[in-house]
Amino acid sequence: MATGSNPRNIESPITLIAIVGPTAVGKSVVAMSIAPELDAEIISVDSMQVYRGMDIGTSKPVEAEREEVVYHLVDVADPGRDFSVAQFKEMADNAVRDVVARGRRPMLVGGSGLYYRAVVDDLDFTGVRGKVGMGGATTGDTSNRELHATLVRLDPEAAREIDASNRKRVIRAIEVARGGGRLISERQDSWVEFTSPYDLIAVGLEMERSLLYRLIDRRVDRMITMGLVGEVRRLRRGGLKAGSTAGEALGYRQMLRFIEGGCTLEEATGEMKKRTRRFARRQVTWFRKDPRIRWFTVECHPGGTGEEIEQGLARAAALALEYIAGKLEN
Repeated sequence: MATGSNPRNIESPITLIAIVGPTAVGKSVVAMSIAPELDAEIISVDSMQVYRGMDIGTSKPVEAEREEVVYHLVDVADPGRDFSVAQFKEMADNAVRDVVARGRRPMLVGGSGLYYRAVVDDLDFTGVRGKVGMGGATTGDTSNRELHATLVRLDPEAAREIDASNRKRVIRAIEVARGGGRLISERQDSWVEFTSPYDLIAVGLEMERSLLYRLIDRRVDRMITMGLVGEVRRLRRGGLKAGSTAGEALGYRQMLRFIEGGCTLEEATGEMKKRTRRFARRQVTWFRKDPRIRWFTVECHPGGTGEEIEQGLARAAALALEYIAGKLEN
């Protein structure tokens, strides 16, 4: 069950809208389309959009989009410093209260599953901080492979779900296992044990896998064209480095390796596409475990044109809006 209390601390729960799904499925497009209709403000649930300067590689909303719809939890952290899910949860709870206090509706939008759960189910992150050092888990000479091997021994189910390159999540799972709490894998498999303090209306977006992969590849190519390499060079001069939370983000890790001479740009781009597709599969697996999410399919054949994809997103947005509006009336 949830360990916290209603963030508004009154009997009537806050209505919290959420739009989730895998990367590149069109969450932001749909959210931007329906937010004005719902008098909503968007609270980004993206573990990397929190970092200042990490714009292209995180598909962060541009200035014009932020003028149309108010965004929260974007550009709130320095990429040179780690930013924890506990910090995110505190800021998100404050954002929810702020939006509601001004008579508007909060809408979570993103694909970071743990960040979504942290807010929606008021998860408790006390009691495990500081335990990561047990056994030397965070020493600089401990490789990602060695950390993942440790997790395999402690929580094999979580190890199967968490990619070895995701150092932060691997360490987090080790913290929990060594801290004597419930294993990360057990928490992930126990959705019904969490009771949200909110009146939750959650929408998930999905599409045919080959189409999603095509859009992921196209997005990566567009990021390169828009100047991702230059963005990473600037961030590197400002202190971004491999091994840090921000430096391990999809795209940034691969571009850092290219910039430092570890591979060609073509190899870095190919690796970025491969790992993003893998990440999208894990996102779907995570969110599918939540029975509260109502799923809508972005209908379009795998070889659809850009216009046909836009039409599919528009139809999904209309259906999602109809569903949310109906829930709000009940």
